Amino acid sequence: MARLRRAIAIDLGTSSVLIYVNNKGIVVEEPSVIALDELTGDILAVGNEAKKIVGRSAGNVKTVMPLKDGVIADFEATERMLKYFLEKATNKSLLKPDLLICAPSRSSQVEKRALLQASDNAGAHRTYLIEEGLASAIGAGVDIADPLGSLVIDVGGGTTDIAVISMGQIITSSSIPVGGLIFDRAIKDFLRQRYGILIGEIKAEDIKIAASSGSSEGSIEVTGRSITNGLAQKIYLPIGEVFEAIRENIDLIISSIEEVIEVTAPELVSDIYERPAILTGGGALTLGLAKRIKEKLKIDVEISENPSECVIIGTAKALNWIDSLDEERNEAIKDKQKEMETKEKLRRR
Repeated sequence: MARLRRAIAIDLGTSSVLIYVNNKGIVVEEPSVIALDELTGDILAVGNEAKKIVGRSAGNVKTVMPLKDGVIADFEATERMLKYFLEKATNKSLLKPDLLICAPSRSSQVEKRALLQASDNAGAHRTYLIEEGLASAIGAGVDIADPLGSLVIDVGGGTTDIAVISMGQIITSSSIPVGGLIFDRAIKDFLRQRYGILIGEIKAEDIKIAASSGSSEGSIEVTGRSITNGLAQKIYLPIGEVFEAIRENIDLIISSIEEVIEVTAPELVSDIYERPAILTGGGALTLGLAKRIKEKLKIDVEISENPSECVIIGTAKALNWIDSLDEERNEAIKDKQKEMETKEKLRRR
């Protein structure tokens, strides 16, 4: 039977939102930013348009990133942003959609309930959650039903999710608040301390991307504001120093990987060292990340194809589970109804 309601997959990340609609593909891919007028509370811009005014807005205009470390930090802003993106994805359809949203493995029950509540208020008919580690593995093409263990490392904007997957489930996992945005702040702080230059986080992100795609022997032209005289100052930043700026945060990810491996069953650890670890997420291409993991842990590392889309692709593939979950729910309701009818008949006797 054809599904009347739209089934939608959402990667609600700290730095970006991706939305996949069944039979349409990815229809939204925008930054997780919302601009508000503090005087009236009106939404001025969302996504790409809001990001353009970050750091450039007037006193009454506030730009908000509603999610922090992969979970809701500003409930109302998250709800309004999600509602905007859902309406954009569905063209304001009258039928409320069913949603499948990925959540970091470190999310508490309270944080998960907040996410479910926000999606309901934003216009969802029913919302399901999938763990980010599992979604990224599916999106990277990992055979999650395989009894052999697979190590998947998803480096997002606000968090890094590490998971050992076997036989269709996450065996051990960890999630730490280190990701692309943390790398950006580290680069920004490095330039302030080493060169006395102030730059914004958007410029720091540009430096990170340029360094990750350039030669390790090259340099990047950086213009910022001098701390000493407040005037514009230009330097040429060696790419090697970009890695120096983010190395401490990369090592935090490696420490978390070590902790996951330490609590994993020996048989699965053996599997992990016999096959490459899979790097996914927008931060997978970060300068020196894959190389340092390989050097420190002595395991092969493979960067997935289209790493920034792995989570949304995996969540989209898992949309097929919604129908089976609905069938199970309907069967459970029918069984409960039969049980109640039987009890009522016995009572009447």
